[in-house]
Amino acid sequence: MLPVSGARWDRSAARAGMVCAPLVGLVTGLCAAAAGGVALLLGASQLLAAVATVAVPAVLTRGLHLDGLADVADGLGSGRPAEGALDVMKRSDIGPFGVVTLLLVLLAQVAAVAGAYAAGWAWGAVAVTVSAVTARAALTLAAREGVPAARPGGLGAAVAGAVPLRSAALTCAAVASAAVGAGALWGPYGAVRCAAAVVLALGAAHLLLARCRRRLGGVTGDVFGAVGETALTAGLVVLALG
Repeated sequence: MLPVSGARWDRSAARAGMVCAPLVGLVTGLCAAAAGGVALLLGASQLLAAVATVAVPAVLTRGLHLDGLADVADGLGSGRPAEGALDVMKRSDIGPFGVVTLLLVLLAQVAAVAGAYAAGWAWGAVAVTVSAVTARAALTLAAREGVPAARPGGLGAAVAGAVPLRSAALTCAAVASAAVGAGALWGPYGAVRCAAAVVLALGAAHLLLARCRRRLGGVTGDVFGAVGETALTAGLVVLALG
């Protein structure tokens, strides 16, 4: 997470923060790609470099998004009604659904990054950065108007519905355009792959968001973390294919 300071926190600040979320993803992605590049320069294997790459976002966010993913997995997997599932998500421990989900997601991220590095560090860096930016764009979408908070208080309630639909759409369009521009360095096929990664990653995040809205009644801070990790993983997997 980036160290920032502010004198106030209101809906206006929440709106600005969520609209600018992809910029945080850009910084995170570049740092992660740099760590992978350093590892490769030092003679590490592509797999080890991928581990270093995936570790950077986890460290920078202090594991917040991964913790949210695990909590959402436990809540949805509990099979309880909304209130019961939310209670499960508030617990400090991690249940079996959370453990399995974290394991599979981190394995998928490491494998995908290693596969991207197999095509060269430059492509791997683009894959990591595009996926990180898209993951934050998914948070912008999750904070759009019409998406309620599952409960009062907390991060979810602070940012739920804060972003106008037009702003959310423009943010995602800007992310997609930037991704296409980056992929175009590898020709038309590279541009198409990056565009597909953004669209499919946002689609996967939307499916999870829709599921959480049905089961939990809205979003929480944990849901935002889970949405981001889902988009990140989907983007990496798409860009590792082909």
